[in-house]
Amino acid sequence: MDVHRCRFVPYPPSGINALAFSHPSSLATSSKGLPTLRLAIGRANGDIEIWNPLRGAWHHESTFRGGKDRSIEGLVWTHDPEEQDKNGLNVPGRLRLYSIGYSSAVTEWDLGSGLPIRHASGNYGELWCIAAQPRLPSTKIKTPSISNGNKEDDIEYQSLAVGCADGSIVLFSTAEGDLKFERTLTRPAKKKARVLSITWQTRHIVITGHADSTIRIFDVRNGQQIRSMSLGAGPEGGPKEILVWSVKCMVDGTIVSGDSTGTVSFWDAKLYSRLQRITSHKADVLDLAVSVDGEAVFSGSMDRRTTLYRRTVGSRPGEKRRWVEIAHQRFHSHDVKAMATFETKGISILASGGLDTTPIIVPIREYGKEHHRTLSCLPQKPPVCSAPKKRLLVSWWDREVSLWRIATSLQTLVESNEYEDPSLSPAKRLMAKVLIQGEESITSADIVQDGSLLVVATLSTIKVFRLKAKNDSTIGLRKIELPSELHGIGAKIIQWSPDGKWLLSIASNNKVQAIRVAGWADSKKGPHFLPQIVNLKRLPRKALQFNYLNGSLGAYNRSISCVAFSVDSRVLVVGDLSGHLDTWVLEGHEDLTQDPPITRSSNDKSSSSSSSSSDESDESDAEHHPTLVYAQHWKRNPTAHLIPKLPSAALIMSFRPTKPTSISPEGLTNGNGHLHPTRYNPYPHSHDLPTGEDRLFIVTAEHQFYEINILAGKISDWSRRNPTSALPKEFRSIRDRAMGCIWDVAPSSSPSPDRHRIWLYGNTWLWMFDLAQDLPRPDHDENEESDRDEPQVGEFSQTRKRRREKAARKKSINLSMDHDGDSLARFAKKERDTGAGSRIPAHELVTGVGRKMRKTIGAKGADASFVKLGRDVSDESEAEDDEEEEEDEDDQALMKLRRGGDVAMVDGDGNGTDKTDEKTQKEMRTGPPFWGTFKYRPILGIVPIGGREDDENDDPLEGTDRERRGRRRAVEVALVERPMFDVDLPERFYGDQEWSEKKDADVRL
Repeated sequence: MDVHRCRFVPYPPSGINALAFSHPSSLATSSKGLPTLRLAIGRANGDIEIWNPLRGAWHHESTFRGGKDRSIEGLVWTHDPEEQDKNGLNVPGRLRLYSIGYSSAVTEWDLGSGLPIRHASGNYGELWCIAAQPRLPSTKIKTPSISNGNKEDDIEYQSLAVGCADGSIVLFSTAEGDLKFERTLTRPAKKKARVLSITWQTRHIVITGHADSTIRIFDVRNGQQIRSMSLGAGPEGGPKEILVWSVKCMVDGTIVSGDSTGTVSFWDAKLYSRLQRITSHKADVLDLAVSVDGEAVFSGSMDRRTTLYRRTVGSRPGEKRRWVEIAHQRFHSHDVKAMATFETKGISILASGGLDTTPIIVPIREYGKEHHRTLSCLPQKPPVCSAPKKRLLVSWWDREVSLWRIATSLQTLVESNEYEDPSLSPAKRLMAKVLIQGEESITSADIVQDGSLLVVATLSTIKVFRLKAKNDSTIGLRKIELPSELHGIGAKIIQWSPDGKWLLSIASNNKVQAIRVAGWADSKKGPHFLPQIVNLKRLPRKALQFNYLNGSLGAYNRSISCVAFSVDSRVLVVGDLSGHLDTWVLEGHEDLTQDPPITRSSNDKSSSSSSSSSDESDESDAEHHPTLVYAQHWKRNPTAHLIPKLPSAALIMSFRPTKPTSISPEGLTNGNGHLHPTRYNPYPHSHDLPTGEDRLFIVTAEHQFYEINILAGKISDWSRRNPTSALPKEFRSIRDRAMGCIWDVAPSSSPSPDRHRIWLYGNTWLWMFDLAQDLPRPDHDENEESDRDEPQVGEFSQTRKRRREKAARKKSINLSMDHDGDSLARFAKKERDTGAGSRIPAHELVTGVGRKMRKTIGAKGADASFVKLGRDVSDESEAEDDEEEEEDEDDQALMKLRRGGDVAMVDGDGNGTDKTDEKTQKEMRTGPPFWGTFKYRPILGIVPIGGREDDENDDPLEGTDRERRGRRRAVEVALVERPMFDVDLPERFYGDQEWSEKKDADVRL
């Protein structure tokens, strides 16, 4: 693969201002966590990112786009009480997300569409902070039928408390699915000290931190101020007032505050007096986070430090426990502005973010024993695309689109006999720049493969431009009008079909629409859109039901996240966050002699405008009266009900890129010569289904590989022979999720076999898998005796034997240890991490308290053994690990059966070969079945650029060696990198010991 490394593409990540988990911490929750748990990240450009922890995989599911002069300064979640449906069954309450930012309004967001659904504002100052009222414990919650609405304790909904710049505190009600101003808790005083931080101590007590060196306590039941606590005067030579940037409450009611002097203070829960203060930072403490058990506190500061405090045990009876600074570390390269925690039995994590734009996940209970985790600040969906035939690279961010032309590499010119030694053109050239009018940020963009049409979408509008080169350095753009039905309607995903004849639009409400492009051969009018819009209906799915604690995300799980067209543009697949796939096929053959479009009955308009949850009668009407466009129409895939649900959301969906087959029968005009119009059928059309390549390659959020034959509705033979357990251990250990893929497919030509390589990439890695051969079998256990000649005999008995051995080993509590302290038990269970990074090896743990003790039995101590002092793995974690191991064993057993005991080679059609000598020869010619590198980082996206397509009449054996290499040269791509040292960030704080770093920064400026 020929790679053009590009660092000129503009994409400035935005700083993190707010973090919020959708659920409060609870040690009563199972080790798996909650299936509806999400982390919301608010950025300075107005974007809100939704992340799914996914048992440590951390999938960036969606982004709610911001706009011009917008910023997210605070985020909170609420959980509505249970409701009853029409059948009298209890339905879990909805999870709701709210934000504030540089205005006097609180905004509630629709999780399904990513749009604001309501605002609440009033006559008060700018909102600086926000906090949600704690939810009633599940034991006190009553069903709506017996709830006493007159008692304050029976109110199940959560109120929002907001602090304002003028010193006032305002309460908002979230009752009955609405957001309304409730009342003003306190009016601004004469001094009008800003409310910088706010939190709830109980459901009735609100604690606020102000800009006048005070912390105030309020009772929301009567609006009275209970107490005012002063932090004193500011430091000498500094401001007189101390800014209380953060206040938090522990489970026992203890109040913790962080201020502008770098001090963390602890206050008594009842007497409201200061117990202790620790000055551990050289600059302002911007945020705090506390553990669920109240034994740990984290602070984040402008000095880039994240500091951990813990309670100590008194050395003498009756001595009070005091807080001490345990450790500090600079996970961030700039100010730490926001922190949030979430803990269950098996998950214990701290999320932090700041001006360096990068989210960091830090373990809490296993701090110092597990690595921290750095999430990507770049989007999950690459904001780049390309027109390979014109060597155009398109990038976008905020409201700006840039078009670049990438020059052909010198090596490619020489190999293709096209190099004539002229003055070399620049490696890249900016051909055009488009600024989208309005305040909405761009959600998606795409360009036709021949570079003739460009489409750009926001949540409020879709704009299409025709591109035409004026000269070698500029491209002219002319706007093309869309059908009237799309005026004022935006899209969150927009994509062209490979042949450029269809434009697919996914609206914010997940409505799927296809628009036909015509007039390619008309030199005067040029390409234009047909007025008829094809509405594609998705299969109805039952919503996932969760219990009371989990809550409900509503229609969020049905949000479409991936789209894929087949190479011949006749098969369409969309995937949602729940793992469901919806597929359609383009029936019939194109007939340009028909008058487009052919509308359906008078009831078509109402049928087309209905949502995907329409009843069966509407769907039946659409099947009997299809929307014909040039004798073709989109219909639901007949085998759609056979396609299995994915275990998690699809990150990547891509069809194998083989040459499209001819869809017009030989000797028939426009493919429909045997059809003739009649009185009762004036517009005849064929009912032939596509016959081209239908193998769809999928990578899920848990990095599982699947290849599905869409037209057959089943898993492909390659996918059956190569389950996820067959993937290399190095790839399975990668934590950054996949972002995209590039295909490198070439037809067979002796002596070279087929090449069906797929290049997957993430933020920090690039891997190749050759689908023309099976993956190597995983390493066998040393104690397992394997017989290749008889793989089917005793395979499952070996599996049962291993399970019995594991069950026997579980009965042993102590692990035998050698003199270095490493386990001699080969099958010792690997401890599950707590949601951040992997565990730190024992030989790298150079600091910390003791982690092992020697246990002796008897006077002589002959039966001495070492016992670990680390946390115990819960029974639920063990059961989960056992289930995963058993699944892997079953997959490996089936893999051996399906392969016949050998690693088989497969041709381009997926047919395997069992001859060992032929397999060895092909392996020598094709190279390894996989390969990976981590040299490129961070990767914003990879797109194909240029490349010569093989002519259908070319003989792969004709010509000289150079000509054959030119026909079969590797794919040419543009790899766009966005290193953080190229990002312009505000000036940061430098401590007394960082004079050398400050000097280097001044030199760069």
